[in-house]
Amino acid sequence: MSMLVVVTENVPPRLRGRLAIWLLEIRAGVYVGNISKRIREMIWEQIAALTETGNVAMAWSTNNESGFDFQTYGENRRIPIDYDGLRLVSFMPPDQVEVGKNDAL
Repeated sequence: MSMLVVVTENVPPRLRGRLAIWLLEIRAGVYVGNISKRIREMIWEQIAALTETGNVAMAWSTNNESGFDFQTYGENRRIPIDYDGLRLVSFMPPDQVEVGKNDAL
């Protein structure tokens, strides 16, 4: 089991309802929970299928240098990158933002 945090922006109510089944919504669009890897992967499948034009960042605790990992989905200037084994965030210029999956782990 690991701690999971999901932050959503401009996602359909249907996705928010699905996230609320497994996680606690502590603020509008911010969900937390302590779940298994299998449930986390199933939640990610729901995010990929239902996000539409919104965007999502998902972070979870894991046994690595930083103590967590994350992935994103949807249009966003913040792009996850790998730098010598560390996951960091790079900013794209506003005119180069692409729609779709930013990171598929």
